[in-house]
Amino acid sequence: MAQIIAIVNQKGGVGKTTTAVNLTAALAATGARVLLCDFDPQANATSGLGVDKRKAPYASYDLILDGVSAEKAVIHTDYGDVIPSGAELAGATVELIGVEKREYQLKNALEPLRAAYDYIFIDCAPSLDLLTVNALCAADTVVIPMQCEFFALEGLSELMGTLKTVRQKYNRHLDIEGVLFTMYSGRLNLTMQVVAQVKKYFGDKVYRAVIPRTVRLSEAPSFGMPINFYEPNGKGCEAYMELAREFLANNER
Repeated sequence: MAQIIAIVNQKGGVGKTTTAVNLTAALAATGARVLLCDFDPQANATSGLGVDKRKAPYASYDLILDGVSAEKAVIHTDYGDVIPSGAELAGATVELIGVEKREYQLKNALEPLRAAYDYIFIDCAPSLDLLTVNALCAADTVVIPMQCEFFALEGLSELMGTLKTVRQKYNRHLDIEGVLFTMYSGRLNLTMQVVAQVKKYFGDKVYRAVIPRTVRLSEAPSFGMPINFYEPNGKGCEAYMELAREFLANNER
């Protein structure tokens, strides 16, 4: 039975989609059965796994608004399975307003796939709208990627407020899987200060693995590849494989 993990942060540019794509691929490389549901209208996770969103017969929009079965939307790749996204998802927040139990549309769509996978990741848009609420209602846990900067701490406070609200109203079992530092540079004093603050609050929920800032991680999506295929011997690949091992160890415990 799959565990569903939302990768979420309302602040853009923190490496959220990069983490969704590369953690999916790293876990798939260990033999785990992994599915990535792209729930961001920008569809960067879709292209990051080498899928052309224009040629996909179905997308996450069709699951939540047209009742298409999730199984029909799954596309198999060399890096893991993906449910693609597309620009039409941008209007879904408005279209969902009149839908009964609108917060649970994604949860209901993904539920039949639980038996087919070990892990299902949801790549969320950088916002705290109804789409993100759908992802949080569907998820068992969340992974929070964040940069080591002051504004990231402010955004984290807002996110924690949203998680608390979702727990109270919709999904009381929602838990934090882990907090991941991205674009990490241990040479900066600010980095160390932010790390200390976050560890003080989240304790052992903070991953030991950190993701460095590398050009190759930025280049890989333009080739439609995760980093473990684009540069298998580089620092980015090493970091995400370390994260995958830590993720698996945590879930075994």
